[in-house]
Amino acid sequence: MRVSKEQAAENRERILDMAAKLFRERGFDGIGVADLMKSAGLTHGGFYGHFKSKEDLMAQAAARAVDASLAGWNEVVASAGEGALAAYVDFYTSPAHRDEPGAGCIMAALGAESARQVAPVRHALTEGVKRLFEGLSRVVPGRSAAARREKAIVTFASLVGAMVLARVVDDETLSEEILQVVGSTAKR
Repeated sequence: MRVSKEQAAENRERILDMAAKLFRERGFDGIGVADLMKSAGLTHGGFYGHFKSKEDLMAQAAARAVDASLAGWNEVVASAGEGALAAYVDFYTSPAHRDEPGAGCIMAALGAESARQVAPVRHALTEGVKRLFEGLSRVVPGRSAAARREKAIVTFASLVGAMVLARVVDDETLSEEILQVVGSTAKR
């Protein structure tokens, strides 16, 4: 049965959204194409009508996850005004972000794993990191563009590292301490 172009486009969007979520939750190797398609409410057979390979999907889903992070970032910045950095740090270091990797930052969820992925996945994340640094550079303190970029890199690296560690440890108190300490330091 043929589907309309509009339905095909909707199906593709659903696959990308589901892949971006499930890859962040389970890792790139933690879910296969068949299970991913089933989660999207579609059949495995339709996958190759949308993507060349799982690696193609991984790269596009990574870009989708970065876009979602940037959209969230832009929302926080728009609503917080002068307090944008503090608001973003509070959002990033929240227990809710820690507990929902499928809806959170792809860098914290898949950063280490992504370093071993194919070039298109790494490229999508590289472009995402550049965009994230650019956005953060607009709200961190600094006397020059170079100083703000440096502060943005240090801040984002600290936040990602904190989130990774907060998710790794099995001690709730330590997890929350990591988020709190890095969060308060990142706001300076």
